[in-house]
Amino acid sequence: AIIDVLKMVMYKFPADGGKPQKLPIPANEKERADQLHNELIEAIAENDEGLIELFFEKGTLDEDEMRIGLKKAMINHDLFPLFCLSAKKNMGSGRLMGFIDNVCPSADEMPAQKLTDGNTLKIDSNGAPCIFIFKTVSEAHLGDMSFFKVYSGEITAGMELVNEETGAVEKFTQLFTVEGKKRDSVAKLVAGDIGATIKLRSTHTNNTLHAKGVKMEIEPIQFPNPRTRVAIISTKKGEEEKLAQALHQLQEEDPSLRIEVNHELKQTILHCQGEMHLAIIHMKLAHQYKISVDFQQPRIPYRETIQKPVQVSYKHKKQSGGAGQFAEVYMQVEPYYEGMPEPKGFTLRGKEETTLPWGGKLVFYNCIVGGVIDQRFLPSIMKGILEKMENGPLTGGYVRDVRVCVYDGKMHPVDSNDMAFKIAGMMAFKQAFQEADPRILEPVYDLEVLSPEEVVGDVMGELPSRRAIIEGIDTDGHYQKIKAKIPLAELGSYSSSLRAITQGRAKYSIAFNDYAAVPFELQQKLISTHQAELQEV
Repeated sequence: AIIDVLKMVMYKFPADGGKPQKLPIPANEKERADQLHNELIEAIAENDEGLIELFFEKGTLDEDEMRIGLKKAMINHDLFPLFCLSAKKNMGSGRLMGFIDNVCPSADEMPAQKLTDGNTLKIDSNGAPCIFIFKTVSEAHLGDMSFFKVYSGEITAGMELVNEETGAVEKFTQLFTVEGKKRDSVAKLVAGDIGATIKLRSTHTNNTLHAKGVKMEIEPIQFPNPRTRVAIISTKKGEEEKLAQALHQLQEEDPSLRIEVNHELKQTILHCQGEMHLAIIHMKLAHQYKISVDFQQPRIPYRETIQKPVQVSYKHKKQSGGAGQFAEVYMQVEPYYEGMPEPKGFTLRGKEETTLPWGGKLVFYNCIVGGVIDQRFLPSIMKGILEKMENGPLTGGYVRDVRVCVYDGKMHPVDSNDMAFKIAGMMAFKQAFQEADPRILEPVYDLEVLSPEEVVGDVMGELPSRRAIIEGIDTDGHYQKIKAKIPLAELGSYSSSLRAITQGRAKYSIAFNDYAAVPFELQQKLISTHQAELQEV
């Protein structure tokens, strides 16, 4: 049964759905329903001075007055009515359709649509044709079906429009109106209509298409940032390519889903909205694409760095008949941070600063004097260092934020070559890294939790168990906003934990902040795990 607090009646549905009985609200629910009804009327009245006066005079509003107030509040985005229904069992659908027909504002009653250049576009059937793609769905025998709203002018079958983002010209060979799975072909659609088309070659969700010679772009939908990350694998060998194609199609249909093929972690990672989102993805892969998958906790992209400067030397010597290999390198290796002073005690002959693809920097100084090493060998030394930085000594993670000064060395007139100095540079750096108090770094995220006041204590109390650092709490409307920093490694089960703590009434968002050193005990555990994995290989 559903209690409608606008009409103040109860709808009781048959178990298999269909037409409901309209009944009085039960006595045990009447007090709560009256409270919600009065709160709704007050919220409606607040949006119109005339309705406020009527409300103070009568203490209530009649149905027509509520309809007027609701429509105005929806136009101003002040109220967003919620309906309880089941489309599958046809429970409550009729009430929703009736509300749309009787209360919801028509397209020409809505405010002008904002454009990305700051201007606006009013619904106008006499204007230049302009549509906005708000959804893309893959149909087995048709390909991609694009759903759109017509904001200006009229669209006819066979018309060509320009995609504002890509510049591609798209031909609308067919136009449809859609009702569930039923599609009706139509000759034209006008401003305010919602329709669909197929086989657009270079158009995706959030694209604006318009007449040639016109420049306009409707503000895109702001999809929520992902909150959960999981690794996905096919349970059947040989279906990796099939899975990759299916995931690409799902991402096209659902912009709130992001697919990452992470070569560092050797995993395909889904960035999504939570467990319910994952369940939907799992269901679609199973039923629509016939692919069986498993979800796993993704690996953490740890980094490695050092904490103190050291000086080392390494001699590489190889003789096996004929030309050999010889190179000797002296270097100082130290932690790097932005704005640090130039190294002292060396003659600086050259400097190369490399921004690393995985974050952080390598700053390389040529401090060679007297020609003890030919300048042509210095790039090979640096190449050896960079190669070693791709596989850190502690866990195999990338190394970041180090500064190297090559200040001395030796070479042989015959046996010295690029390979010898590359090896010497690599091994000298490895030795220095192990002596320079190496540390493992982990990714840390900014966390914002919006929580109801009554459970905010429970939310804050749980965060320290995840090594989170709480930075503050602010009021955000009827909610409390908790700000914290939390390691990525501790976010794996946070979605389900937060739902359990707050009965699903809180939500959170995350954003990458920076890398920070892991606690010493965790570092030792990570090193032991890495060593065990190496022995298994």
